[in-house]
Parts: sequence; structure tokens; C-alpha cells
Amino acid sequence: MSAADPIGLACALLRSGQLVAMPTETVYGLAANARDDAAVARIYALKGRPVGHPLIVHLADVAQVPAWAAEVPAVALRLAARFWPGPLTLILRRAAGVSDGVTGGQDTVGLRVPSHPVAQRLLRAFGDGIAAPSANRYGRVSPTTAAHVREEFGAQTPFLLEGGDCEVGLESTIVSLAGEPLLLRPGGIPQADLEQITGPLRRAAPGEGPRAPGTTVAHYAPATTLSLIATAALTAGLPTEVAVLARGPAPAGFGGRLWLDAGTDPQRYAHDLYANLRQLDRAGAGSILVESVPDTAAWDAIRDRLARAAAACAAEDLA
Repeated sequence: MSAADPIGLACALLRSGQLVAMPTETVYGLAANARDDAAVARIYALKGRPVGHPLIVHLADVAQVPAWAAEVPAVALRLAARFWPGPLTLILRRAAGVSDGVTGGQDTVGLRVPSHPVAQRLLRAFGDGIAAPSANRYGRVSPTTAAHVREEFGAQTPFLLEGGDCEVGLESTIVSLAGEPLLLRPGGIPQADLEQITGPLRRAAPGEGPRAPGTTVAHYAPATTLSLIATAALTAGLPTEVAVLARGPAPAGFGGRLWLDAGTDPQRYAHDLYANLRQLDRAGAGSILVESVPDTAAWDAIRDRLARAAAACAAEDLA
């Protein structure tokens, strides 16, 4: 295959055990043949991802689910009918033959059908599951453009399928259906929409339920120390060596390195969040200050990512 047929080339690379970077509607993923243990191990090595931290298997459509899941409860099929293709990952009991490399050694597997047209073309041409965590170093800011992937891996960047900016910009919502339904990670599908199908859905307590991607306390962090700050503290008297992510314009007299106004629309804020964090990280500031976001359902996934990013930076400062 030649570069003139990028999907064909990507399939050939995956079948030969190599990695491919692929766009989804959430973030760009670092993809491998989910049936190939050696290829899956290459994901862990390139990302610096801890062994035992499970991956999400991407499928072309719901018809492929029985090849990966031993049990497919009726509620899973109802959720799939409503939200797939889309930013929803379902955790189900794994089928025989699904490897520990994909599942992190658990008896469950995470499955998702992405809606991005390039991802769909790749999955349909490949014909089987593709494991694809975010295409970044473990614990760092996820990529939402092809340029972010190149920035992350440099000369180690695998073959990269171009797909433009990711439409959603935050990772998928993760729901466990391996027992009591649990919301493991908020994301592109609001909890209230899920509950129209599941009924009341409880948010998992820390450490409860299957391990799932992006649910460690510290995650999604820029290299520059990031802290959350109350709106009232965003004044002109901030230190000169700070970069700020806010929901409004800079006050008169702001003398810091960079101020980004992300606006007040949560969908737009989410779409831009990781690109904004990367821009702030490049500003050469001593620290990044992020204005706390509203404590409402529309901001759940954003609050989750910012809290984990701040926790990661705090942990590094204490190390």
C-alpha cells in the first residue's frame, strides 16, 4: 500500500503489528490490533503507560460486540442503539480469548464505536477490534489535532491518519455494566442522557468498579504546574509569570504571560480545552491558573479533567 491509500496503509501496518495514530470524535488515539499482544505492548511502551491499565477496544459497529463480550445485557444494547457511534464506552464481561494486555488483567473489557468518519473507514476496512488509548505520553494532555500527536511523539510518531480537529475534544463517557451500572468517567455523553436509558446511574467512588482509562486521581496534566483558582481571585494583581485559562476577558492591567478566554459555553470550552492547555504550557510561564468552572451537570466532564490535571501537578510538586 502507498500513502495515496492511507486507510489501506494503516490497515497493513496494523496487521503487521505496528502502531497507527487515528482520529476519533473525542481525541486522537494510538491504535494497535487488539488481537496482537505484541502490538498492544508497543502502545504501553510508547506511551509509558503502566502495565495493567486497561485499553478501550474500538469497533466498527455493535454487531462486533459479541466477539469481545461474554455477556451483553439488554441495557447495553439500548445504550448502543442510542449513543453509538459516539463518545460512549461500555465496560462488559470479556469474552474468551480477549487478552490481558487489552483488559489490564481484569475480567472486563471496554468497548466503543467511534463516530469519526476516518475512524469508521479504518475500522470497517480492518474488520476487527482496534485498541486505541489517547495518543500522548501517559498522564499528559490528550491530543485533539494531528499536530498535537506530532508534538507529543516527535520522531517516534507512528503513521498518522489525518482527521482534522476532534469534534468533542474530551474523552468518552465510560459506563460499567459488569454488575450494577456505574458511571466510571464523565465525558461526551451527559449523565442525564444516559439515565433516560439506564435509570438512576451512580457515579463510582474512587477505586470502585473495574479499572478504566483516565480514572486515576492524577491525569490529563500539562508539564507546567496547574492550579484551579476561584473567579474572585482573577485580578490584575496576579504574578507576572502566570498563564491563565478563564471564562472571560483579562482584567485591565493583567501583566502575566498569557490569558486565554475560553468563554462560557461548556461545549465550546470542552472542544478547546486540551488545545488551550497545550498553548498555555508553551507560554513559558512559571505556573498555569485555571478559573474554576460551574458546579453544574453541563460542566461535569470538564471539572473532572481539570481536577485530575491539578491533582497530577500537585503530586509532581510533592515528589
